[in-house]
Amino acid sequence: MAHLSLLRKNSFKRLFSASISRRSAEEETPKQDGSLMHENIKTLDIFPVTEQCQKPTWKCFSYEEIFEATNGFHKENLVGRGGYAEVYRGVLKTGEVIAVKRLMRASSDEQKVKDFLTELGTIGHVHHPNVSALLGCCIDNDLHLIFEFSIRGSVSSLLHDESTPPLGWKVRYKIAIGTARGLHYLHKGCQRRIIHRDIKASNVLLTANFEPQISDFGLAKWLPSQWTHHSVKPIEGTLGYLAPEYFMHGIVDEKTDVFAFGVLLLEIISGRQPVDGSHLSLITWAKPHLNEGNMKMLIDDRLGSEYDAQQLERLALTASLCIRPSATWRPSMSEVLELLEKDEMIIERWKMPDQEEEEEFWGFDDLECDSSSSISPLNSSDSS
Repeated sequence: MAHLSLLRKNSFKRLFSASISRRSAEEETPKQDGSLMHENIKTLDIFPVTEQCQKPTWKCFSYEEIFEATNGFHKENLVGRGGYAEVYRGVLKTGEVIAVKRLMRASSDEQKVKDFLTELGTIGHVHHPNVSALLGCCIDNDLHLIFEFSIRGSVSSLLHDESTPPLGWKVRYKIAIGTARGLHYLHKGCQRRIIHRDIKASNVLLTANFEPQISDFGLAKWLPSQWTHHSVKPIEGTLGYLAPEYFMHGIVDEKTDVFAFGVLLLEIISGRQPVDGSHLSLITWAKPHLNEGNMKMLIDDRLGSEYDAQQLERLALTASLCIRPSATWRPSMSEVLELLEKDEMIIERWKMPDQEEEEEFWGFDDLECDSSSSISPLNSSDSS
């Protein structure tokens, strides 16, 4: 294929073996034709490996396997499309249902390979019940990542599909807790800190028993322990979920994900889109109710009185803290889990100084969006 013309197939597979599986200790990689891309990529420090890294459990699929599984990437099996990839449902000969993510967007062949290796290096060692599991990859005829298929689809599809019954409160609360645990794992439980950068309802998938799993690491960034933040350009993500410091200045750290999680909590509670048809942000709509402590006004009308008032209070309070304009005054995900799961909620510790509280609340309805921006529309991301 043209987009891999810079690569020799054998050299690329050796790069895989050396950088991901760490099998190069026993195998010498000969210097031969086709090593140009190897030399370019090996300097990128893409893979966060340590001496204690375990061998990944994923495998390399053949193109024939995934082609047959997806019925030739038939359009009827297309389940998601975004700015970066297409996702197809497939069934292996073993009967296992998979999601095949085929990378699309890149400014160059080399950049496309770099993006693929970066995402693979990010998710290849991640193991948590609330993060989508990588089954493997395929580098033949294109660049593909293969995941377990989430039979229930995304939180977004279930929350906002008016043709289906509304999600019950118990499921919504389970989604909130599980997503918080998954995000806490990415920030604190991995060998290196992962900033997802695109936490949103369409990137949280549901298993058969409605267990949430964070997916789509196409925008994810490693944050080395000695760094307080990344400075990122271009600004990429989804309107309605972007933290002000990221949208305005390109600053990325754990609090970027915390902000987006706060918006997700409001979305779970209310059933509303992060930005509605009149371009009003969910944050701006929710602000008066949060300030007045009138949490019942946030609840999805379709639920009626079928919700737990104490759990609603927890979710709403946590959301109000996560979406604070100043990242300094937002909780970490460790503190978010305490707020959501501990019996006693100590509200006083989160009270801000008066001058901070008087700060203008930030919302997307006050912003003009440049048409050349890299920010994606609301539901543009792929799902698996």
